[in-house]
Amino acid sequence: MENVKEFMADVIRKNPGEIEFHQAVEEVVESIAPFLKENPRYTEANIIERMIIPERTVIFRVPWLDDKQKVQVNTGYRIEMNSAIGPYKGGLRFHPSVNLGILKFLAFEQVFKNSLTTLPMGGGKGGSDFDPKGKTDTEVMKFCQSFMSELFRHIGQNTDVPAGDIGVGAREIGFMFGQYKRLRNEFTGVLTGKAIGWGGSLIRPEATGYGCVYFVQEMLRTRGEDISGKVCTVSGSGNVAQYTAEKLMELGAKVVTFSDSAGFVHKEEGFTKEDLKFVFELKNVKRGRISECAKALKGCKYIEGQRPWGIPCDIAFPSATQNEISEKDAETLVKNGCYVIGEGANMPTVPDGVKVFQKARILYAPGKAANAGGVSTSGLEMSQNSMRTSWTRDEVDQKLRQIKINIHESCVKYGREKDGYINYVKGANLAGFVKVADAMLDQGVV
Repeated sequence: MENVKEFMADVIRKNPGEIEFHQAVEEVVESIAPFLKENPRYTEANIIERMIIPERTVIFRVPWLDDKQKVQVNTGYRIEMNSAIGPYKGGLRFHPSVNLGILKFLAFEQVFKNSLTTLPMGGGKGGSDFDPKGKTDTEVMKFCQSFMSELFRHIGQNTDVPAGDIGVGAREIGFMFGQYKRLRNEFTGVLTGKAIGWGGSLIRPEATGYGCVYFVQEMLRTRGEDISGKVCTVSGSGNVAQYTAEKLMELGAKVVTFSDSAGFVHKEEGFTKEDLKFVFELKNVKRGRISECAKALKGCKYIEGQRPWGIPCDIAFPSATQNEISEKDAETLVKNGCYVIGEGANMPTVPDGVKVFQKARILYAPGKAANAGGVSTSGLEMSQNSMRTSWTRDEVDQKLRQIKINIHESCVKYGREKDGYINYVKGANLAGFVKVADAMLDQGVV
């Protein structure tokens, strides 16, 4: 790779219209370009050129019957990106926005994220444009069974181990696992995010949110600070946002926002643990809208059609979806005194927004480092399944904390600049790249 602009022009030409994928690749390539010039063995073997092409891409039809006995059809995907350091590992996303470009971006990010965990996991991602919202349990089951009736051919505990993502929680994992077991006549750890009673791991639902907070704690320690007393804005109201808020409250921070696709809620004095129980019930059981908090919780206001980045805070936790912080949002956050960003979602900040954070020299944790707690605990679930055992909540939590400490140390090692500033984007990309690239060199041209 001689020139980043020429390289990216070639990537765009070969992957037209896949904007999120282009964005993810460019961020990594810009970070590692100087390192590649100093280490020509990687360029001589065309390592980065090989890393951006999936080892395998599976696209398939998913027909199913709704409750009115009408035939519906969706598209299913599985991107098996890189298996240099272990079986493909990454979530399944069920959402109308799912397309090939988004899944390639997520799978590419997953390769680096999984590498950072220090666990033996390659990178993959998959899903469908199916929308579970508004569907009955029976309809979701029928879709999941049809989806797995094709996917089962391509996955396995030593080949590819999917997990959940947006739109895929314990219900969907259960339906898919049941169909896999039925088709293969075997009970193996082929999916993670399972229920505790049949192979799941304690802390798995909490892991992405908890892990993001643990990483932010490590960043604050580099400046001799603690998370207690900090005002925190959180976007989203799903799994990651809920458990980010839970851990923040446990550590003495003040959570003042939640959001969904329609708007956000703000409680200036901070949400209480009782308020959080209401959010859990609202989103996980009733599957309602976050706006209902304004009616039910004292002092809670709802702002329609906006994201929470205009609310002054010390720390922001974007935990909803990709590209939810624009350049203008980033400028507003910095202007209002925010000096720490912990990305609970995958690539939630646009590239120009990242530049705003780095120019301001704030503590900015990219998703591949900050939100790797989920896949880390999925890896721990795989280990427990292989050993036919289960660890206690404290054991899993301690292992998760140590993994996040290790990831932070790797980011500091590769990301500290001459003036002492820690560029966590550079650090995460380089640390993730080196481990995978070395494994690819060891394994030859495959």
